[in-house]
Amino acid sequence: MVSENDPIVSFDYMKTFMQDVFETYNVPPDRAETCADVLIEADKRGIKSHGLGRLKPIYCDRMDAGILFPSMPIDVISESDTTALLDGNLGIGLYIAPYAMQMAIDKAKKHGVGFVAVKNSTHYGIA
Repeated sequence: MVSENDPIVSFDYMKTFMQDVFETYNVPPDRAETCADVLIEADKRGIKSHGLGRLKPIYCDRMDAGILFPSMPIDVISESDTTALLDGNLGIGLYIAPYAMQMAIDKAKKHGVGFVAVKNSTHYGIA
């Protein structure tokens, strides 16, 4: 329950904070923005389990432990007109998932269907 003494922090402020944190971990600015967008969207939708609360224990702690990498390439392992298999190279799923989804959308717009799978990724957030 919220009381009148509880601080109110805007979504814009939280998004900027999260993006700054990701950039501190050497996530490139465009990817850091995507990561922050995904996390703040969870908070905006009331999905508290997948928003700001995941920043430290899931993303920061895993980058600190060397089991999640801030800026890995997304490699295309195989591809056809309508399908693709990507390798996320243990990069941040928060930017890998939107990349894969956009690829699937582009294929579907051109060919009527698009399916993209990803291996070696990490948590996708609310995807």
